[in-house]
Amino acid sequence: MTAGSGAAARPPKKSTIVAESLRTAILSGRYRDGQLLPGEQDLAQRYDVSRGTIRKVLAQLAEESLINTRTGVGSFVSFGGKALDQALGWGRALAGAELTTTVLRAEIVADPDLAVGVGAASSRFLALDRVRALPDGTPVSLERSRVPATGVLADVPRDGLVDDSLTETLRRAGLTPASGEQWVSVAALDLDDAALLQRAAGTLFLHSTRLVRDARGEFVEKVVSWLDPDHFRVHISFGDRA
Repeated sequence: MTAGSGAAARPPKKSTIVAESLRTAILSGRYRDGQLLPGEQDLAQRYDVSRGTIRKVLAQLAEESLINTRTGVGSFVSFGGKALDQALGWGRALAGAELTTTVLRAEIVADPDLAVGVGAASSRFLALDRVRALPDGTPVSLERSRVPATGVLADVPRDGLVDDSLTETLRRAGLTPASGEQWVSVAALDLDDAALLQRAAGTLFLHSTRLVRDARGEFVEKVVSWLDPDHFRVHISFGDRA
């Protein structure tokens, strides 16, 4: 080895490759919430690894709350959603689920404190509050968005969202998200929010605050969300993934 050269990179372990493949399949919705995964023998043959390697991978996915393994039955997917860092709105964040959306509030409000906090030119905002639910009626998210009351956004209380989508309405208003920050914690629902989400007060949910700006750094949206942890998960990536 010549001076200054680095050691050859070690190939990834087979268990790492298998885990990443199954994890991607679950997070992308290819394996849906509640679906039974192929058996250990089938997976071992598919990936050309030992059953011991498959057991190790399944244990890892169980620790990540992606699957539940039942003795004598098999491993079931226990995660129904995608990561919180998706560019799409929460309405499209659940893999394989058709959500119904109930608009709780759509009105123009004056909020000078928000304007100062986000550096907005105007203190007039569209306040859009929504609950999203699974086909069986179970609510999975409560979102409170505040966006500039400009263009078609100012007409939402009268005309509704363009194509029933805040993302599309923002685009029509000339507001294109380009960057932002997001804070996620676990917190207990208060009495009012618990009622909206049909849960008991004190139930633990993911609490997310996201601040979005356009390519010029202008304010686009602030959304505060309560998210059912059974259907949403935080995914943070960093470093060079090329």
